[in-house]
Amino acid sequence: MTRPAQDPIWQRIRKEVEADIACEPMLASFLYSVVLNHERFEDALGFLLANKLESPTLTAPTLRDLFDHALGMDKTVGVYAREDIEAVCTRDPACRGCSVPLLYFKGFHAIQSYRIAHYFWEHGRYALARYLQSRISEVFSVDIHPAAQLGCGLLFDHATSIVIGETAVVEDNVSMLHEVTLGGTGKETGDRHPKVRRGVLIGAGVKILGNVEIGEGAKIGAGSVVLDPIPPHCTAVGVPAKVVGRPRTELPAFDMDHRVSGGNDDRC
Repeated sequence: MTRPAQDPIWQRIRKEVEADIACEPMLASFLYSVVLNHERFEDALGFLLANKLESPTLTAPTLRDLFDHALGMDKTVGVYAREDIEAVCTRDPACRGCSVPLLYFKGFHAIQSYRIAHYFWEHGRYALARYLQSRISEVFSVDIHPAAQLGCGLLFDHATSIVIGETAVVEDNVSMLHEVTLGGTGKETGDRHPKVRRGVLIGAGVKILGNVEIGEGAKIGAGSVVLDPIPPHCTAVGVPAKVVGRPRTELPAFDMDHRVSGGNDDRC
């Protein structure tokens, strides 16, 4: 068994699940199969995602073998997944425990599934990576190209209809809500998608189009359409988005404060 000193996140998940079984015995079979039946966090993650993404033509056992291979060969997938769990627990008030994103949050599931698809893309297995992208979109309503580059400590809150294009970059500790698009502007080729730097907060329904940079610690208000670069530590809102001030903190992704009015934002 994994000792607490080696993997505190995994031990917290197991303890929470044991408490859930005591409170809700009807869920015992589900919680045992997903969590308590596994010795390692990676084993549980691969099992859960394989069962979420299975289809009549690629069954859960087949996907499990593929996912276990990716998780075993690329240790950063598991490391980043733990960072994502910490991000959800600290930033999402609806999350009450480390087990909740693992078991129930499709934003977390979509990110981890992307990480596995990205592993296969990076190793030249393009058809498999594209297949996984398609299944992830069908199951979680999140469409992330497997060539995109995503960091760790990410929160996709609700996550429905998030779209991230092939050459997009999302650095560490970014938070975004549902219906966000990091897309192109038309038929460009090459490097054509947004670059979102560390600590950015992106509100619901935001569309960021083209090879534009969203600077570190910026905040984009809900419903905005961003067509031009946004400087670091600035707040931008509108269609098209314009800079209107500064976030109240250096890295707004952490505080999740989506307000852009009220006189507290200093001008950039």
